[in-house]
Amino acid sequence: MLKKVAEKEFANGRVYALQTEDGYPLEVTTTFLPYYTKDAIGRKQNKLDNYKLGSYSERFMIGVSCQSGCCVHCKFCCTGQLKKFRNLTAEEIVEQVEFAVNEVRNRDGFNFVDAKEHKINVTRMGEPFLNIDNVRKAIEIISEKYPGTHNYISTIGIKGADFSWIKGNTTLQVSLHSLDEERRNELIPFKNKMTIEELGQIRTNSNLKTTVNMTLVDTEDF
Repeated sequence: MLKKVAEKEFANGRVYALQTEDGYPLEVTTTFLPYYTKDAIGRKQNKLDNYKLGSYSERFMIGVSCQSGCCVHCKFCCTGQLKKFRNLTAEEIVEQVEFAVNEVRNRDGFNFVDAKEHKINVTRMGEPFLNIDNVRKAIEIISEKYPGTHNYISTIGIKGADFSWIKGNTTLQVSLHSLDEERRNELIPFKNKMTIEELGQIRTNSNLKTTVNMTLVDTEDF
């Protein structure tokens, strides 16, 4: 069973430090945003209209870890600096979701499935495609228990990865972080990753848009 070690609240959510039974740390987040922010493409911008951040009744997002630690070692992320590392089981991934759902229900009075969009982001600690069997199993369990959940799988693009199962309410968040190949290799020193050109050739059968992650390390990266 996961144990809560610490938490920190921010304007539109919370971040939690949890620990597995065998002492491995992991991170979980609960976040909300106004529902209109979902249509950034149609609106041709991704800015808030005002300072009203909405509530969990609009876009209710849970960020989960798939590994404790990470062997990708992105230069802008502290996760790879952890001394211990292991894959999380499907049960541990699902338990993070249950923890977050219960926290928001008990403390804020909102139910996950009642939100206009309820969403799981596999975006916290770890590279999902280096623990893909457990990630897929966890998504199956979550989707059955919470119908209509949108599942976003964040990945740097592992060479040889199978994307054929990305369909329906499951999609990808591609961790790009720079439009320059050499600079991207500096930021993400993991050798067995897809090139920018290869990432652009990924096709899925998802009902949801594929999104791109860009961490603001330097404005020249854009």
